[in-house]
Amino acid sequence: MHTYPTQAVVLAGGQGSRLRPYTDDRPKPMVEIPGTGTPIIGHQLSWLAAEGVTDAVVSCGHLAEVLQEWLASAVLPLRVTTVVESEPLGRGGGLKYAAARLPDPEQPWYATNGDIWTRFSLREMAAFHAERDATATLALARPRIPWGAVETDAFGHITDFIESPPSPYLINAGVYVFSPAFTTLLPDRGDHERTTFPRLARERRLAGYPLPHGAYWRAIDTAKDLTEAAKELDGQ
Repeated sequence: MHTYPTQAVVLAGGQGSRLRPYTDDRPKPMVEIPGTGTPIIGHQLSWLAAEGVTDAVVSCGHLAEVLQEWLASAVLPLRVTTVVESEPLGRGGGLKYAAARLPDPEQPWYATNGDIWTRFSLREMAAFHAERDATATLALARPRIPWGAVETDAFGHITDFIESPPSPYLINAGVYVFSPAFTTLLPDRGDHERTTFPRLARERRLAGYPLPHGAYWRAIDTAKDLTEAAKELDGQ
């Protein structure tokens, strides 16, 4: 019988410079998905709550007060604490700083980047993490390449055109399950993806959970991503 995590950290400090002008007056997670009236972080918190999370720590940075104001006034489906770094700690340091505010340091926890919009079973990912006795598990996505691909035969004749094919590579999808011990391995300052993750990989304590076929995943990086997300939402 697995006990599934009930606590999560949302990393919501990004500036979102590629999303301007949407991010001129708000942090990236506060950008609304067109047609929903809800910012990205609102969709995220609803998803986390639906997956059994009762407590979330939101790590704020750029224009933190806009995010904090919205969180204070919105009707939220779970308890939210916000933290603001007084100085930049880097991705790993920021994660450690936020994790210190989780209600139960002895229990596993989820983390998600604040610019991801996704839907899949976090409980299944947590079970995968537990079965492998991993210290950390990354969700892995196979994004679509933004260009059309061309297939050729051995002689150089073009045989087909494929619009936005799936990438041959899996990428870090920005959603994680962490065991309690993971927090102590994070740097106080710096990037865990260059320190903690490679170390865990060498020790075979880092697992990768491929998102199930048909799972919805999109990183909201550009204005085009916003319009695509709205279209996909409309078609669901």
